[in-house]
Amino acid sequence: MAVGGGHGGPAAPAAFDVPSGAPAGAAPEPGDPRLARLSLNQKTVDNWSLPEAVQGCLRAGIGAIGLWREPAAETGIARSARLVREAGLRVSSYCRGGFLTGYDRTAALEENRRAIDEAAELGAPCLVMVVGGLPEGDRDLVGARARMAEAVAELAPYAAERGVCLALEALHPMFCADRAVLSTLGQALDIAELFPVGQVGVVVDTYHVWWDPRVYQEIARAGERIASFQVCDWVLPLPADPLLGRGMVGDGHADIPALHRAVDAAGYTGDIEVEIFNADVWAADPDAVLATVTRRHVHHLA
Repeated sequence: MAVGGGHGGPAAPAAFDVPSGAPAGAAPEPGDPRLARLSLNQKTVDNWSLPEAVQGCLRAGIGAIGLWREPAAETGIARSARLVREAGLRVSSYCRGGFLTGYDRTAALEENRRAIDEAAELGAPCLVMVVGGLPEGDRDLVGARARMAEAVAELAPYAAERGVCLALEALHPMFCADRAVLSTLGQALDIAELFPVGQVGVVVDTYHVWWDPRVYQEIARAGERIASFQVCDWVLPLPADPLLGRGMVGDGHADIPALHRAVDAAGYTGDIEVEIFNADVWAADPDAVLATVTRRHVHHLA
């Protein structure tokens, strides 16, 4: 039998954190000023379509969304842009461009120009660049990095003409072979600094940079080149696919509040985008995921 609430109505359903299942307090209400900078990266609710993610943000009081190419394409770029605009949401980033290290330079550049055009149509201020790893059977890391840098140089003016910043994302070194030959924020900045501010910037993703002994110096160095701040935690044990090892803020080992303070001290005033790749999170009720995201945000980052 349901237990009555304080005003004679049914009791509110119990709240539980995702994915831990631990009892939790109420999520902050839409309009709570502590949610002002919170953004939802679509990958955090991977089983939702773009229209569903937009409506979920509205229910949870999240004012910005980080879009991904695949769901945006499924919905249609023009319709996606309209849905986000009519909902009053900001687009914090567009994921993803990159994969510039292969030997088919023409195809990679063409695909990235398409991604830049989509980002511009969607109103995204930056295109997140996962730059690519080593081609199959290749061990020439120096050569792969050189090809990547040359491709960024070719794409940067095209992106600038369309009002899109190329945001270079350094990934944890365990992804160097298959996803990103940029493994530290410092490496990403070495390339970004070759271009005007606003044309090429960097992503500070807590999952990928928390371990770096120079991360705080490099965040200070990055300053106005920080194009995106993405957050999630480093949880153990890592799954068989380490790409899915991201956890809710506060569940792991990264000092995310300290990284947030450093990013803000460097002058970043943009959105704080929660991007979680985690099979248990993806299997959970997406609205429960968003409730956990908002609770953790106000506790650790607001």
